[in-house]
Amino acid sequence: MTIRTAALIARHTLPDALAALTDAAAWLGANGCAPVIEEESARRARLETRWPTVPRDVLGQGADVVIAFGGDGTLLGAASAVAHSPADTPVLGVNLGRLGFLTEVSRAELMPALEALMAGRFRLESRLLLSGEVERANQPLATHLALNDVVVTRGSFSRMIEIDVTIGARLVCRVQADGLIVASATGSTAYNLSAGGPIVHPEVDALVLTPIAPHTLTNRPLVLPATARITLKPAIEPQADVVLTFDGQYGVPLVTGDTIHVGRAPRVLKLVRLTERTHFDMLREKLKWGNS
Repeated sequence: MTIRTAALIARHTLPDALAALTDAAAWLGANGCAPVIEEESARRARLETRWPTVPRDVLGQGADVVIAFGGDGTLLGAASAVAHSPADTPVLGVNLGRLGFLTEVSRAELMPALEALMAGRFRLESRLLLSGEVERANQPLATHLALNDVVVTRGSFSRMIEIDVTIGARLVCRVQADGLIVASATGSTAYNLSAGGPIVHPEVDALVLTPIAPHTLTNRPLVLPATARITLKPAIEPQADVVLTFDGQYGVPLVTGDTIHVGRAPRVLKLVRLTERTHFDMLREKLKWGNS
């Protein structure tokens, strides 16, 4: 795979990310790769007149790779733009944030990483995407994709939510909690982990169902096959503030009677891998997992 065009996006509010994007664009432009900058990133970095710009919604179209500068949230935003477009463009993350489970490259590794990218010394990992649909009055209301998770959650002034969970036509349980997470294996180290869910290796073809602050200790996380088609029916009180979110990037306010369907999407997201770090290396580095 030859890299001729790279689409770049940065966390708009992080000066270090904008500076790294600027350095990367200059290096790529001088080494045979045409950079294209996401519009708002270009404006914040004052690059509108130096390089071509592109709206975020079509970030990956016409590019051979998308490079996201920031943290996991920035990569998730870039992944969402790619996933919702016809493009099948791989995404590379440069970590300027904190933990950075999804972002492959550190700031110090940026230039060697770009050299490896241009030389074709990389591999692609395919990651499962989640597809979530909200149905209202028996009609589709909204459909969106997520890399990490699809979450039903209550607002700050709402009470606990009761959610009926079914797979196919079979009732699984009724969850009484502050919310419910449906996570991919990729997303198992995100919100799912903070809610007490299990860490799942990204190569495992699975979904994870994790209640948020459950009312009863018998509501435990559940690992499901990725083929499962999950239906959630929350009991929502009038005037309650309940939202369905996708990777924390996109939200749909829910009302009484809404039904949510979640399953694997028909497409995957490709992540660029330039190093030999394993998932276990990441766990030890980021979470101090298994360290005495």
